[in-house]
Amino acid sequence: MSFHWKVLLWMLAGVLCGLGLQYGTDGTAWSGASFEASPSGGLVVTQASGPAAKAGLSKGDVVGELVLLRGSEDEQRVALTSPEDFAAALGRSGVGDVVWAHRGATGSSGAAPAKPLAINLKLDPGSARATILAPFQFVADIFMALLKMLIVPLILTSIITGVAGVGAMKDLRRLGGKTFTYYIATSLLAVLLGQVLVTIMRPGVGASLGLSPLESGDVAPEASFIDVLKRMVPANIFESLSDNGSMLSVIFFALIFGAFITRAGSPHKQRMTEFFESAYAVMIKMAEGILALLPYGVFCLLIGVVAGTGFGVFKPLLLYMLTVLVALLLHACVTLPLILKFVGKVSPRRWFTAMSPALMTAFSTSSSSMTLPVTLDTVEKRGGASNKIASFTLPLGATINMDGTALYECIGVVFLAQYYQSTGQFELTLAMQATVVVMALLASIGAAGIPSAGLVMMLTILTTLGLPVEGAALILAVDRPLDMLRTVVNVWSDSCGAAVIASSEGELAPEGATAVG
Repeated sequence: MSFHWKVLLWMLAGVLCGLGLQYGTDGTAWSGASFEASPSGGLVVTQASGPAAKAGLSKGDVVGELVLLRGSEDEQRVALTSPEDFAAALGRSGVGDVVWAHRGATGSSGAAPAKPLAINLKLDPGSARATILAPFQFVADIFMALLKMLIVPLILTSIITGVAGVGAMKDLRRLGGKTFTYYIATSLLAVLLGQVLVTIMRPGVGASLGLSPLESGDVAPEASFIDVLKRMVPANIFESLSDNGSMLSVIFFALIFGAFITRAGSPHKQRMTEFFESAYAVMIKMAEGILALLPYGVFCLLIGVVAGTGFGVFKPLLLYMLTVLVALLLHACVTLPLILKFVGKVSPRRWFTAMSPALMTAFSTSSSSMTLPVTLDTVEKRGGASNKIASFTLPLGATINMDGTALYECIGVVFLAQYYQSTGQFELTLAMQATVVVMALLASIGAAGIPSAGLVMMLTILTTLGLPVEGAALILAVDRPLDMLRTVVNVWSDSCGAAVIASSEGELAPEGATAVG
């Protein structure tokens, strides 16, 4: 059985098992707080644990009002005068919902009201459903930790290897300049397209995702774009390597380090190049091994999501998926064909027909690296590009040119930022949007050409913005079909780049002729 079918089957199994647990076992929403009536009005907190303690409630606090479905058209405000009022409000909420507690007695005046606290309702830990879900949640947490473990070493070795490999080919420096220009330009166009579409369609605004609220100090401090550029230069690279939130610094260091490897004398140049090539090969094997667990990770994640919140959480994801699909379609069918036609002077229809075997392989494997042998053969034999052009541009493209991945990362991060912004916990400023564009572009360079590698890179951008990475776990639930499609866009962009560069070098055979060179 092919890997993507295996993932889809385990996804289905996770959904079915989650539904079985939701409707077949007892499970109620739990806030972790207990109250008693206050003589001055409102309710006094007598106990705060779990979600309530995490939100910032403590024993002795007075809560005068709850807000349900905050920021939506169905927002409700509940004045609290007895513990029964709180219990009734909780009964109208479900596991994964967020309720907002306003501290202070209802109608009190004088001091400015305290900032409301967001309590993310969890499954009652004493329920039968929570007991059954515990081992699945454990596996899901371990799987997410394994993904985060890959971030720094994968990006570092990938970028250093790619840059050092290009610089080692002195007779192809002109070709390297053209290749990098094409890859950076198309990836940037893809990111900007994704940014525009997600801003227009706003899939995260008002969505009910059941994610944990932001804690105090989580959100990255607002900074100008100049500040973002300053943070790219690490004062201590070893400190940056130990922090997933410092990926801009890691990427900058990797680019500079790879460039200066090419200027080192023998034997150091060869030794360092071979060392990082070996390290990257090992990291790819490690990533493949961890992502081989994807079916089981998805299964455990979906059981928790569906058993806890039901299908309601997937409704907002439909608009998110539509946004990604529209962006991929526009980039693959409009942006890249226009570049082929007007820059490369190549017929888009002819090139697409020639590339069909590689595109079908990309769809079925979800891996641009695994598709590379087919892409090389197709570009040379069916497309008519020379071996010199194909063997230089395509392996590099499989490493650093990820148009579909860059677009997907941008939309995914902004989608989650919109969700937190609509709940009043986060402000997505222009500087942060610029950060997302730069990070999506640079992170796509470091994405490995293996299934779901873009998900690993998305964690870096979320961490940089100070957003919880659990949002990526939710997106993972619908990632597989999107992964297959964005891999097609990645490979299609690689092949278009080979056509454009081969045409500019005079090494692309005309239609109907055999490959030159």
